[in-house]
Amino acid sequence: MSRCFGAEEEHVAVQWDAQQYTRFSGDRGRPFHDLVARVGATDPGVVVDVGCGTGELTATLARRWPGARVRGIDPSAQMLGRAPAGAGVDFSPGTAEGFDATGVDVVVSNAALQWVPEHRELLRRWAGQLPAGGWLAFQVPSNFGAPSHRLMRELAASAAWRGRLAGVLRGEESVDTPAGYLDLLAGAGLVADVWRTEYLHVLPGEDAVLQWVRGTGLRPVLSALPAAEAEEFTAQYAALLREAYPARPHGTPFPFLRTFAVAHRP
Repeated sequence: MSRCFGAEEEHVAVQWDAQQYTRFSGDRGRPFHDLVARVGATDPGVVVDVGCGTGELTATLARRWPGARVRGIDPSAQMLGRAPAGAGVDFSPGTAEGFDATGVDVVVSNAALQWVPEHRELLRRWAGQLPAGGWLAFQVPSNFGAPSHRLMRELAASAAWRGRLAGVLRGEESVDTPAGYLDLLAGAGLVADVWRTEYLHVLPGEDAVLQWVRGTGLRPVLSALPAAEAEEFTAQYAALLREAYPARPHGTPFPFLRTFAVAHRP
């Protein structure tokens, strides 16, 4: 996937693994449904999912609004290669930066904008392009201060790794606070509903939290290192995660905080 949704710095071209990403599809999909449930559009003409990934969730938008033209865009050819055919969705390559919301009745972006450093400016632009009655809905992870992300950054900044991984990972500044997004959207003339939810995922299998982040937050590191070094980093990181997130008989509890915003132009 390109810098738009994958790399944390412009010089890192992140390679995505669609199979790994969909390993926890049920848990990853729940926030999408919670987000879209708050969109009040009844009969939109055009609906676009920005950063649609593998597209299975985008297909649910076509089922909800069967009269709409539904599009899914994503910069990763590998992700789009897993998109369902015959789902009533037009899938095509594209970036968030290149997306124009003019004439779009519903814009959805789920767990994608955290990869775009300038996404606050994008949101202002999209808000200004929305037609009267248009909707903008997005969700971003707000888990950057959690052990899963903090330990990764600390290991990357250690003496053993900082020479190869300096600047690859960003921190909590990747996303705004709920109040910050509310101010941004309201300031752009939208009526906004912003909230934050913590999900307590119970993940199955060995090194479950590592397997989760292998599909998302760890991708910039894996893309920045040669295979042998990536394996070494992963082994060190896995040991830290096992201590921070001990497995229990019923699985490994993994708290995950997300920020949601749904707004419309009256």
